[in-house]
Amino acid sequence: MLGDDEDVFDSVTWESPSAPTYETPRDGPSGPGFRQSTSDSDGPNDPKWEGYLNTTVSDPVKELAETKDAYVSYLVSAQTNLRIYSTPNPSSRRRFQDFVFLRENLVRDFPACVVPALPDKHRLEYITGDRFSPEFMERRRMDLHRFLQRLSRHPTLQRSTLVRAFFESTEWHVHMHQHIAHPPNQEPTPGIIDNISDTLLNAFSRVRKPDDRFLSMREHVDQFEEGLVTSERLWSRLRTRTGDAPESGEDLTADYHDLAVAVQGLGFLESGITDPLNHFSNTLLEFSALLRHTTQNTTDPFLIHLHSLLTYSHANRAVLKLRDQKQLDFEELSDYLAGVTSERDRLSAVINGHAGSTGLGLGSYLKDRVDALRGADDDRSRVEKMRKLDVKIKELQDAVTTAHETSDAFSDETLREQTIFQHAKDAEMKEMLGSLADGQIEFYKAAMEEWERVESLVQRIRVHP
Repeated sequence: MLGDDEDVFDSVTWESPSAPTYETPRDGPSGPGFRQSTSDSDGPNDPKWEGYLNTTVSDPVKELAETKDAYVSYLVSAQTNLRIYSTPNPSSRRRFQDFVFLRENLVRDFPACVVPALPDKHRLEYITGDRFSPEFMERRRMDLHRFLQRLSRHPTLQRSTLVRAFFESTEWHVHMHQHIAHPPNQEPTPGIIDNISDTLLNAFSRVRKPDDRFLSMREHVDQFEEGLVTSERLWSRLRTRTGDAPESGEDLTADYHDLAVAVQGLGFLESGITDPLNHFSNTLLEFSALLRHTTQNTTDPFLIHLHSLLTYSHANRAVLKLRDQKQLDFEELSDYLAGVTSERDRLSAVINGHAGSTGLGLGSYLKDRVDALRGADDDRSRVEKMRKLDVKIKELQDAVTTAHETSDAFSDETLREQTIFQHAKDAEMKEMLGSLADGQIEFYKAAMEEWERVESLVQRIRVHP
């Protein structure tokens, strides 16, 4: 609704204050979000990158280990040539709650930006152990690393003062309190829209004049998320069948291990071919270990990345939904203004004695009857009503103008956001599928070497009639 701080676009700036320029490293980052500038042919709704921000999350450490207030801190560091940063290599240590604060305030300060989601505070998918285990901390570190990567690819978020302080501030807690006390967006003065019933601006209403551009974007988001959900379901089924999970009843890794034990037992019975069967048994054990290694180092990270990318797409969908709400605010306010104007014109016609002026519908007729019963149907009462309606019309006209400007501004921001999200999505898909392909190639190469090594031994077995 209008009047919320999300309507203010003052925090969305495209200019950086003047400061020393840092050189790009020779092997510096490249790709979406790291371009130095855009060409002159870019349109008004195209994003503009002014530099790069290459971020990492590393070195999880358990702090206050022997107390009940123990927590895990992570080293966040960056390489950048953005002029808003005071050093080209900022770094600091942050805990998970600091990441939560960063995201919540970025969502509030930049409502038109796609701010990526953080991993759940307790992810059962990680492990069944405690949150201080090395496996849990490493999985969370990777999720937080991906979160900062997505922020660093965004040309607006990468240059926000809050992100800069997240990397540079040595008094982060003080900065957090100051940011809460003095947010960058000024609180707007309450207007007429704050006095309108929530039933007027219904969040469940539908936009009556949808924009084809955003309909197409929503359709693409639906198709993308459907593909991610289908892939996650299929790979989860594959992981269940091949992973080290005996309770599933379909553990291929354990089956190969059991087969290796059975072949080894058979070798003790067949004295003439004991050695080849033992080699075959060892190959089965190696193949079982390869399956387990691939599950842990390729399939599981792929599934986690798939789920993370799905939550990222949900954040993009939320921005599209918010844009529709801005347009809906404008449409509902316009209808409300039309209704108030019509009522003012009706009263004016009645006062001027125009015939048939009261015949403007059943609602107007019933209203006239109720006013008559209350003794408020005289010209003096009508003039007073008209005066109040004129004041309301003026306020509504201002509100409609503001709503229209806000809707247009939000639409322009959303168009830029879709381009940014598309760049980031393409980069992540390339990274995710590339890692999956590399893992599968490594698995099949190692498996071929194992089976080729034992093949010649098995072929030397002679079967006598």
